[in-house]
Amino acid sequence: MKILTEFKKFAMRGNVMDMAVGIIIGAAFGKIVDSLVKDIIMPPLGILLGKIDFANLFFVLKEGTGSPAPYASLSAAQEAGAVTLNFGSFLNTIISFTIVAFAVFMLIKAMNTVQDKLDKKEKETAPKTKECPFCCSQISVKAIKCPHCTADLSQSK
Repeated sequence: MKILTEFKKFAMRGNVMDMAVGIIIGAAFGKIVDSLVKDIIMPPLGILLGKIDFANLFFVLKEGTGSPAPYASLSAAQEAGAVTLNFGSFLNTIISFTIVAFAVFMLIKAMNTVQDKLDKKEKETAPKTKECPFCCSQISVKAIKCPHCTADLSQSK
């Protein structure tokens, strides 16, 4: 029972929930990028390269028992039971990964830029002076001795 209690405590932490939401959104984003590559990017690229359908780029390693090679498409080869090396699908996956990696890079870059601006603004608004607790004069934040009343400020807090 102690393990279940510890697991419940772990699962209900905010960062675990944030991670779960991130994984779900990441999976949905992956599907969007996959569709972008297969349905938007690859068809025009295939036309530019001589009407090549990247999804149908494959090598037959072993002919199928249903019908002999050559096969018109990857699906025809798979229906015939052929063993294929599907390098076109692999190419699509590499392009999808590159797009996702670039999108994540741009997101992190944007977040870092915003954080840098916030840090800079916070640093600029940080007080540069403080009030001496003994003579109420304005002195530097870094001062350890008041230049007006010569009080030792290192012991007063």
